[in-house]
Amino acid sequence: MLTLRDLNRATLARQHLLRRHEGTVADVVHRLAGLQAQEPRPPYLGVWTRLAGFARDDLHAELHARTVVRAPLHRATLHLVTAADFAEFRPLLRLVLAGAARRFQGVDYDAVEAAAGRLLAEGPQTFNELRPRLLAEFPGGHDRALGYAARMLTPLIMVPTQDRWSFPRESAFALPGIDLDPAPSLEGLVERYLAAFGPANDADMQTWSGLGGLGPVFAGMRDRLEVLADHTGRRLYDLPDAPRPPGDAPAPVRFLPDFDNLMLGHADRTRVLAREHRGTVVTKNLRVRATYLIDGFVAGTWQIKRSGKKAKLIVTPFTKDPVELLEEEGMALLSFAEPDATGRSLEVGG
Repeated sequence: MLTLRDLNRATLARQHLLRRHEGTVADVVHRLAGLQAQEPRPPYLGVWTRLAGFARDDLHAELHARTVVRAPLHRATLHLVTAADFAEFRPLLRLVLAGAARRFQGVDYDAVEAAAGRLLAEGPQTFNELRPRLLAEFPGGHDRALGYAARMLTPLIMVPTQDRWSFPRESAFALPGIDLDPAPSLEGLVERYLAAFGPANDADMQTWSGLGGLGPVFAGMRDRLEVLADHTGRRLYDLPDAPRPPGDAPAPVRFLPDFDNLMLGHADRTRVLAREHRGTVVTKNLRVRATYLIDGFVAGTWQIKRSGKKAKLIVTPFTKDPVELLEEEGMALLSFAEPDATGRSLEVGG
């Protein structure tokens, strides 16, 4: 039986939150099976907290080389993935993306997808540029519905710029120029998920990916997976050779950005986030706040406030742990996020 702390340490090990990974940006992005990237800055911070020696320009260069891309994927939200994973994941997630698009009535989805592909073949465009062109092709349609359908149905990536976090507020989208996998393996995606988030089950993977009907897939892989049970009796699956350090393994302080994978990878998040704190971390408008971990579990939220040349890291604790525990890692985070600040401090918020 796996205790709650056993689950915590196993997941942190795979998320490179017990010890920073020694390798490249593309390597860690691949190992995580992608990072949520609804906003430009959080993926940078998510890589920083997991990768030893990471510099901002490392990810910036990978994005411009298109070895790493930002695109609509899991749960129909923006994610940062390697180009190779985009080619594999995008066909598997097509139904998730199509399901999100089809919430609008009266749209000829096949025609919109074809039109969007044709228009974007001319070159990258923002959706403020693309929507009027779609509306001209579908008179009487709703421009937002047409744009959203195009974004969900057409394989697209976002075009990086020289902005600080590689993308402006209004980014252009482009056709990926990547051959999609003609025979992607759902079983392979299960293994990738477990490698990054396991031990887990089909409900957990559905929460992460948006894909339903995974129970039979997990059941059909029992000869390739280890079947375990947690402290509540839930059946969980895992890769036989995946790391599962003991529950008393040391876990350093780690700062996680908004929308971090760790907060979004399981149906039952108690392995990292206590139920009484979930409503504070995941807000009613579905924002996922930046958090920090003490002894492997979410112990509070954080935000950065900038005033002129001064930057403050403001932490809001959930626990009575001494704030001094956060000083070293917190100031390192602040130096990375605000490198041009001449004054930096850590403060406790209300």
